[in-house]
Amino acid sequence: MKLRGTLWYRFCRAFVRWIVYPALGGLRVVGAQRIPKDGPLIFAPIHFSVLDPPLVAAGSDRAISFMAKIELFSPTWQGALIRSLGAFPVERGSSDSEAIRLALRLLEEGRALLLFPEGTRGDGETLGPIGAGVTMLARRTGAVVVPVGISGTQRVLPKGAKSLRRARMTLVFGEPFSYQDLVDRVGEKEAKAAFALEIQERLLALTAQAGLTLKKPPSSRGLPKSDRPAPSTPPVDCAAE
Repeated sequence: MKLRGTLWYRFCRAFVRWIVYPALGGLRVVGAQRIPKDGPLIFAPIHFSVLDPPLVAAGSDRAISFMAKIELFSPTWQGALIRSLGAFPVERGSSDSEAIRLALRLLEEGRALLLFPEGTRGDGETLGPIGAGVTMLARRTGAVVVPVGISGTQRVLPKGAKSLRRARMTLVFGEPFSYQDLVDRVGEKEAKAAFALEIQERLLALTAQAGLTLKKPPSSRGLPKSDRPAPSTPPVDCAAE
């Protein structure tokens, strides 16, 4: 996929941006100029709704690939559609090494990848604990991370909802930063925990800028302890659902 995406990708992005989201209540995009034009990039958005991945894609000129739980690839037509738009399957809650290798390869090729730091959809009131997946991939690949604040999707289609509602949505792209930035600031030993905390604080601030104030997650949770593959491998817990 080219950095701006295939013709089909660009058509779908324009359709969602200028037809679908206006029909659902409107979309305001802030900070799109902060998105790096090239190089390995991880979008790290807050997560409330299945509408979030296309929302981020609609606001960015960069084509985006993203992990999606394997259940979203059934029925076959739905799987074919989301594959054509950059999705690849991951089996959540297992050591899906194939999905991890593909994520690493995409970043090493200079692509843009969307990963949800919380790993699952939130309730629109409290930020979920930050997992280790984004930290691990940023550390291994040198990719810059753009945190993304979102508001409105938790009203249009919250977790568990069966029908759409109308509400204005806002998307706020933050300043990019890298794992090395945290190493330079606090040292290698403290960088993993500091990186997760940095993502947490930026997501809270950007989501507030988007118009939604969230509570912090419990302080004792959400800090990465290891980037070694385990039964719940970090990147698997960043998949869209």
